[in-house]
Amino acid sequence: MSDPADKRRHPRTPLNVLVQFRFDTFDEFLAEYSVNISPGGIFVNTDEPREEGSVIYLQFALKDGSKLIEGMGKVVRVNPVGDPKRPAGMGIEFLNFDDESMALIAEICAQRSTKN
Repeated sequence: MSDPADKRRHPRTPLNVLVQFRFDTFDEFLAEYSVNISPGGIFVNTDEPREEGSVIYLQFALKDGSKLIEGMGKVVRVNPVGDPKRPAGMGIEFLNFDDESMALIAEICAQRSTKN
């Protein structure tokens, strides 16, 4: 089986921020922490990932709370609970984020990659 990292279009940047998300069937937000982010998507650590192909609404803020990043995403990868090699959760591809949100994501990735 091939390594999913080989298919990635963007390098991942570690990021631990609280991400709120909502599915079509829920009226309220659920919240979990991210593991990493890239200009193309985010990985959210959760014991209850949604199925691949699910479309969800995401929002998260910068640590200082000054900027809100929000938009639609699609679950493109699911790591099941109990896999000792990978954290449980879901990889979410950014689908519909405004230009300001995408610029902030690019800035987060650039700043964090220069620190490593």
